Amino acid sequence: QVQLVESGGGLVQAGGSLRLSCEFSGRTSGAYTVGWFRQAPGKDREFVTAISWWSVGTSYAESVKGRFTISRDNAKNTVYLQMNSLKPEDTAVYYCAARRGGMTTIGTEYDYWGQGTQVTVSS
Repeated sequence: QVQLVESGGGLVQAGGSLRLSCEFSGRTSGAYTVGWFRQAPGKDREFVTAISWWSVGTSYAESVKGRFTISRDNAKNTVYLQMNSLKPEDTAVYYCAARRGGMTTIGTEYDYWGQGTQVTVSS
């Protein structure tokens, strides 16, 4: 089992920045892809970004390209999501998720999920 804990959410004005962290523990040996997803009220969960174990590969949703950056520190078992130029439409609960194997944008292909952290962007 792998446990994931997100942190760093909060309230920020449009144009501002936040950095989310996802710390994973448990059976962390092995190569895990980590992804970030978000879910806004009344909307389906959507893919935001993902990063491979060795940080060789990353993937971003079109809506966040150029504004969000994913990175990871395997020594600290932590993945980061730097969010800049935030917009009100970025408001959502952000979840990190992990899976063994390669990157995918499909949420159901991730095996482990965190509890989520709220990000609210005011206009």
